[in-house]
This record gives sequence, structure tokens and C-alpha cells, in this order.
Amino acid sequence: MSIYDKPVRLLMQDMVNDLDLAKGQVLTKAQALLWFRTNYPKVKDGTITAHLIRMSTNAPSRVHYRANPSGEDDLLYQIDGKRFRLYDSQNDPPAIYEKREDKLEDEETDIVEFEHPTEFAYERDLKHFLVKNLHLLEHGLQLYEEEEITGIEFPVGGRFIDILAVDTSGNYVVVELKVSRGYDRVIGQLLRYMAWIEKYHAESPQEVRGIVVAREISEDLLLAASKLNDVALFEYELSVTLQKVSR
Repeated sequence: MSIYDKPVRLLMQDMVNDLDLAKGQVLTKAQALLWFRTNYPKVKDGTITAHLIRMSTNAPSRVHYRANPSGEDDLLYQIDGKRFRLYDSQNDPPAIYEKREDKLEDEETDIVEFEHPTEFAYERDLKHFLVKNLHLLEHGLQLYEEEEITGIEFPVGGRFIDILAVDTSGNYVVVELKVSRGYDRVIGQLLRYMAWIEKYHAESPQEVRGIVVAREISEDLLLAASKLNDVALFEYELSVTLQKVSR
């Protein structure tokens, strides 16, 4: 459901027209944020940032934000993390709509022997599993979604939260994933994400909590988290059952 009469993806087009952005001219993230704050102040910074990525044809993370393959979301070309320009369909590479198969194949060739045969091989697999099973972490926990943007790889200050969720009370839950062992340094990363959501995205009286999910929680991480009441730790374990099929 849109906050205003138009969804943000259409307001992005209005922004480009209002700023009279010419071919090759640079649009900065700061300019986009200022335009929305001036004209549509209810739209959150995280939502604006996510739409900048969604509407950038060369941004790999746009696949998480439901970029429309019809081309209606192909508005910008990302120069770097803070600069964009108009997409030039005649000269720019084809727009990205899904993960490249050759990239996935490259990842699959990087096979290692795991200490624990019951862990996910890749963080993306753990992420996809939890997105569909957030109730395993907490009853009623749901993936964040607003203005067609979901909490999968949610952008925060040039970085991305693995999963941004919302609990039954409407509070935000930042979920950080470690496919193997979780060490104490993840606390700094998690707290930075939580603080960003609290400062730029949450609205009073919403609160922000954090969850770390790893195959194994180290003693250092356990000790560091013991001083934080708003951070929970989870260890996961996979199991496989085989059943012979009768013929």
C-alpha cells in the first residue's frame, strides 16, 4: 500500500522530471533524499535508498526489490554507492532482473570441506530458508515490506541488512546471518545496523532489536552479547532424512 497517491517508484520518475535531470547528468543520493524530504516527507530514507537501487539497471541488489522486467523500473544507472545518472538503453548494458547464472556457477565452484556437514554451504541459502521460516526465530515474526520494498538485503548507510523483520508489536528486528561460526565482531556490525534503523527508519514508539543466527556461536560472541538485552543469539542445525521409495 502506498503512503501517498502515487507509489514511490512513480515518485522517483517525478523527482527526475522535477530536477530536470539531463542525459549524463549526475544525481546524488543526497539530492534524492532532499527532494523526498521536501516533497514527500513521510517516505523513509531506507525506502528511498532501496528504490534508487531498484531503479538502477546495473545494481545487482535490485533483484531483491522486485524490479519489473517490463522495463518500467529501468530509470537510473548506478555510478557508485552515492551517484546515479539516467539509464541509456542504447549504450548501457542490458538491465539486470535476476541473478546471473555465470555468477552462481562461479560461486558453486568454490567448494570447501566443512567442519560441520549440517551447515548451509552459502549464506544466501540460509537467508532464503529463514525468509520463508521466520516463525522459527519468533512467533509472528514477518519480513518487512513497504512500498514494494522487502527486508531482504535492506540498505542501511551503504551496507545491507541480511533480513529486516517486524514483530507482532510492530517493532523492527534486524537479523544478521553467519553461515558458519559467529564471532564477537558481529556485534559491532549488528549494533550499527540497529542504530541506523532506529535513527532513520523507525518511528516512535517503534523499538529495534537484533538477532544473530549462526551455525555455532563462539564464546566471545556469547560474552559480548550478554551485556545486550536487545540482542538474541540462535544456532541452527540442518538434518536430512532419506526414505526409500517403494517400486
